[in-house]
Amino acid sequence: DVQLQASGGGLVQPGGSLRLSCVASGFRFSSFAMSWLRQAPGKGLESVSDIMNDDRTAYADSVKGRFTISRDNARNTLYLQMNNLQPEDSGIYYCNVGSAWGQGTQVTVSS
Repeated sequence: DVQLQASGGGLVQPGGSLRLSCVASGFRFSSFAMSWLRQAPGKGLESVSDIMNDDRTAYADSVKGRFTISRDNARNTLYLQMNNLQPEDSGIYYCNVGSAWGQGTQVTVSS
């Protein structure tokens, strides 16, 4: 069965950085597009970034120029490098493939 294990969240001050990781198993990782989404407290799920199996990427306007998505197919791992974090970036970050979701990792940006 598909499993997605996200990690790397934490508490960071505005302007700080975090790198999220998502280790995948149970499917051929290199063949699938992967996504990061987030949910802020009291808000709906928001798409953050996608990476296709050919490494093409897409970003929400709110994170362009600050976040970078990448993948390591040899390690079955998806990454999200987040720089210049702002309080509005706070929330639970999920990795996703198809209809499968990881458990999420909490990101809190606060001074």
